[in-house]
Amino acid sequence: MRRLKHLLLVVLAIIFLVEAWLWRQLGPIVEAIVARIPLRRVKAAIARAIAKLPPAATLVVFVVPVILLFPFKLLGLWFLAHKQWFAATVVLVFAKLVGVAVTAFVFELTRPKLLRMAWFRWLYEHVLVWLAWARGLVDPIRQRIRRLMRLFGPGQARRTLRLLWRIRRRAFAQPAE
Repeated sequence: MRRLKHLLLVVLAIIFLVEAWLWRQLGPIVEAIVARIPLRRVKAAIARAIAKLPPAATLVVFVVPVILLFPFKLLGLWFLAHKQWFAATVVLVFAKLVGVAVTAFVFELTRPKLLRMAWFRWLYEHVLVWLAWARGLVDPIRQRIRRLMRLFGPGQARRTLRLLWRIRRRAFAQPAE
C-alpha cells in the first residue's frame, strides 16, 4: 500500500511540475505575442482597467480565458464521444496550452493586487511550497533517468530500447513445457 501511495504521489508531483513548467514556458511566449499586436491603445486600456480594479475583482479577470476556451473543450469532448481521437487530442491540447498561457499572462498582470489579499497570499505561498515538494520528490527519479541515458551515449536510444524490450520479453516469457 505504501508503494502505491508513493507512486500516486510521484504521478501527482509530475503533473504539478508539468503544469508549472507550462506556466513558465508559455507566459513569455504570450507576452511576446501580445507585444506584437499593434493595438497599443487597446492593450493600454486593458492594463489600466485591471489597474483600477480592486484586488477581489481581479479574480474575475481569470474567468475570461475559461469562458473563451470552454467551447473548445466541449468540442474536444464531442470529438472524444465520436471516437475522433486525433482531433480530440489536438483540440484539448490546444485549449490546455492556450489556457495556461493566457492565465500565466493575466496572473503576471494581476499578481501584485492579488497578493494584497491575505487568503490569496497564503494560497500562493503554499503552492510554492508544494512545487518545491514536487521537485524534491521527482528530482531523484529524473537524476536516475539522466544517468541511465548517459550510459548509453548519443544515438544509442533505439538500440537501448530494443535491448530493454528483449530483456523484458525474456523475463516474462512462459517456460516451455
